[in-house]
Amino acid sequence: MSWRDLEEELAQWRDAGRAADFWWRDDDAALPTAELTQLLNLARTSNVPLALAVVPLEAAPELFNGLEASVLMHGTDHRNRAAPGEKKTEFAVAEPEAEAIARLAAARERLARQAGASFLPVLAPPWNRFKRALAARLPAAGLHGLSAYGPRAAAEAAPGIRQVNTHIDIIDWRGTRGFAGEDAALRAAVEHLAARRSGAADSAEPTGWLTHHALHDAAAQAFLERLFERTRSLGARWLDPRALFPSRP
Repeated sequence: MSWRDLEEELAQWRDAGRAADFWWRDDDAALPTAELTQLLNLARTSNVPLALAVVPLEAAPELFNGLEASVLMHGTDHRNRAAPGEKKTEFAVAEPEAEAIARLAAARERLARQAGASFLPVLAPPWNRFKRALAARLPAAGLHGLSAYGPRAAAEAAPGIRQVNTHIDIIDWRGTRGFAGEDAALRAAVEHLAARRSGAADSAEPTGWLTHHALHDAAAQAFLERLFERTRSLGARWLDPRALFPSRP
């Protein structure tokens, strides 16, 4: 898969009188590290809006000084509570729903206070795993949006809960735990765009890019720079997270 394949897919969108749209989420923020600073600089110089998924109970106050990004809630403490045989998750099957909602409510209050106007009441669960039964109870924790991974089944995960997922993870989690490479990233992007265009996936859900700043190397950084430049030049739109998720009920 090459850049030409992406360009051809975007051309098909234009030929159909449509503009392909993307959005960008980066996970695991807690400290103002050099890697995060580099990512934020890229967002600013590329003029691409960023949704930063922050771990509330690990977030340092200085993370929010002059922060130019929307802030989503990345679980509460990013601790794996899975039982033996269960996939990694912060929201284990055995945890009572009331306890999970109480944890979320306390974490949301802390993060909203720290992030101020940058905060969006959206849960981006660690490992992109969340119990479906909990979605309907998110408003009790002050949350009104959900972002996971993969094509969404519906625009609302539950009544009043806007869902907008990501679809391309640029990290190779099962292999090097580094940049997955241009081929894998571009393939995932073209496949999701084509599915949206054909109606095989929700055409109204923007194609979401998922990054993890702490694991980026020079190749990942160069790929993102090229991605932002080329998609913009071809008429694609990068959407502001504030337009995707409600800021209040």
